[in-house]
Amino acid sequence: MSNAHATPGQVLRPTSFAHVFLRTNRFQEMVTWYKTVLGAEARFETDRIAFLCFDEEHHRVAICAMPGTGNKIKTSAGLEHMAFGFDTLDDLALAYRQRKDLGIHPSWCVNHGITTSIYYTDPDGNQIETQVDTFEDNDEATAYMLSAEFKANPVGTEFDPEDLVHRLKSGESHASIKKRSGPPAKAPVV
Repeated sequence: MSNAHATPGQVLRPTSFAHVFLRTNRFQEMVTWYKTVLGAEARFETDRIAFLCFDEEHHRVAICAMPGTGNKIKTSAGLEHMAFGFDTLDDLALAYRQRKDLGIHPSWCVNHGITTSIYYTDPDGNQIETQVDTFEDNDEATAYMLSAEFKANPVGTEFDPEDLVHRLKSGESHASIKKRSGPPAKAPVV
């Protein structure tokens, strides 16, 4: 769909978000981690650059061993996390269990109100979010973000991923599980 009808003074918007590029000094560890965590495959890979994908795009995550790259400074400005979506809570829970079976554990689990999210930290200290949308369409999500409930707590409430699995297995409705409850969460320091 073309968006060539930008209003005067507005830059033409892109049609999609294509990929993220990560520089690293732990190349093989990072490539292996992203292949495992995302179930990704390399569309192209050498001993210093990899283009990984898990869908129809030619690559979603590029990883490069760039000379002179130091360790990540956790308190510096920059990208906080990248998010990857799942269609259902069942899929999110299955991916969590599969990662757990491989020894990959979440760094934070939070119901943001607009998403139910499980975060992981890669070998360089970057975070990824795996999520399921709460609402069926973006208008509902936007309305929720404008609500007093969201304004009072835009971060969300933490949850135990094992509790998520248990609630799904017990047959509780997805709508009930997606409704956040509990005290406000604080973003973890990684």
